[in-house]
Amino acid sequence: MVGVVLAASGLGVCGVMCWRARGAEWGSWAVNVVDGFLRLFCRHYHRMQGPSLCLPTHGPAIVVANHVSGLDPFLLIAASPRPLRFLMAREEYERFGLRWLFKAAGCIPVDRDRNPARALRAAAQALQRGEVVAVFPQGGIRAPDAPRLPLKGGAIRLAKRFECMIHAVHLRGVRRVGHVVTPLLVRGKVCLDVHSPFDCREHEDHLHCLRRMEKLILKE
Repeated sequence: MVGVVLAASGLGVCGVMCWRARGAEWGSWAVNVVDGFLRLFCRHYHRMQGPSLCLPTHGPAIVVANHVSGLDPFLLIAASPRPLRFLMAREEYERFGLRWLFKAAGCIPVDRDRNPARALRAAAQALQRGEVVAVFPQGGIRAPDAPRLPLKGGAIRLAKRFECMIHAVHLRGVRRVGHVVTPLLVRGKVCLDVHSPFDCREHEDHLHCLRRMEKLILKE
């Protein structure tokens, strides 16, 4: 009985710490607690360094980053003052035990083989509501030494359509790159290189914007 009480007390203290550490309002107390946990986890266990994302206080914005591990979305959440609506592969969205969280957090599943355009429509609706959409333009987890594939340009098309800024981030220092689960467990010394936001309206050429985004998130 004493053990149960101590365990409950410990969970209560942990919950309070996570609640106090939260940095964005997700519209759900459960997701807010997870937000606080991720900030503590990334800042202390993974020793995350770098400035927070300099997002507008309201209105649409797009965050793009390189994608090297399953830890990456959590790092971006921990650096963001606003909720991020991630585009994520349908198979990841449907992971057992996590679908409720992804749904509550407003993640947007992408059916890459069947109807990827549906996800872009959902992302457009989120931007229209004034939310922040997060995209990994590489289309999946890519180790730095993996063969280079062209970046996907959906983020640029959305930025031009809704006249919003693109906030590019380069993630480095993650351990076990190229994997999904083990990077969460193996402690790294992570750094986020947060670049100044850029406006694609200044460069009408789609390819020019794509190359600029590639240079920022891949540090070429």
